[in-house]
Amino acid sequence: MRRPGARCLAAGAALGALMAVASGLGAFYAAAVWGWLPANADAKPPALEKWIANKALDAVILREAPTKPNPLQLDDRNLIDGIHLYAANCAVCHGASDGRPSPIARGLYQKAPQLARYGVEDDEDGDVYWKVAHGIRMTGMPSFSGSLRDRQLWQIVLFLKNMESLPPAAQKAWEAVPSAAPRSVARRGNSTSSKEKHS
Repeated sequence: MRRPGARCLAAGAALGALMAVASGLGAFYAAAVWGWLPANADAKPPALEKWIANKALDAVILREAPTKPNPLQLDDRNLIDGIHLYAANCAVCHGASDGRPSPIARGLYQKAPQLARYGVEDDEDGDVYWKVAHGIRMTGMPSFSGSLRDRQLWQIVLFLKNMESLPPAAQKAWEAVPSAAPRSVARRGNSTSSKEKHS
């Protein structure tokens, strides 16, 4: 049986923890209403914001992403259809085969990865599908589940997962996707050569 002193000590510790949490929430609220939290897309995000966002995304993908492999056959037709869908829906933010960001991609928060340079070949099929289908809250990544059919979503996934080892016909279609990056970016030395891109 606990002595009264031990009970008081435990109650005091619990009360102290609650007060610390309440103080933290109060400080966060005050920072938000007084305009001290960055809301602009060109501000550096606080470390806590990045940590919470990444943890939440990882957890929901782990819980909700499909675990089955891509149901589509790996062939030229599905790959090329996936490339065309990517060009129409994704390239403006995630780039073409040159790996150079468009003006939209440069201004996004969170930054959209240029997939020709930082691909998702090592990610699980279901994880990539979930991101394309559902988007990611509070970023520029939209949900495509309302505008593309399920087969089309999987075609995009098939292309992204095989981007570095495309057969010749699909590679030709990929290289034909027009870049939205301005030419001036290349002149400033921000372009990525083919050798750099695949190293």
